[in-house]
Amino acid sequence: MRRAARVDENQRQIVAALRQLGASVAITSTTGQGFPDICCGFRGRNVLFEIKDGNKPPSRRKLTPDQIEFHAAWKGEIAVITSATEAVDYLLRG
Repeated sequence: MRRAARVDENQRQIVAALRQLGASVAITSTTGQGFPDICCGFRGRNVLFEIKDGNKPPSRRKLTPDQIEFHAAWKGEIAVITSATEAVDYLLRG
């Protein structure tokens, strides 16, 4: 049986900041199998974001084996972020 997905404490803040920027955001953190936490659409781009809590030590922010495998196989845009500022900056960099 699959365990409930853990949601990082900063996810709500990141989603709110992205939506305020005008991005569409689908929360996908319960999908499992290494799929990233959110899918974001902005100015014709689709970006998958894996959210890690920047307040946790680096050892607690590592990607899981499933996430590593997913990131390696994904042919689209994907990024690991730790804050709302990082997420917004990533989208604005284009």
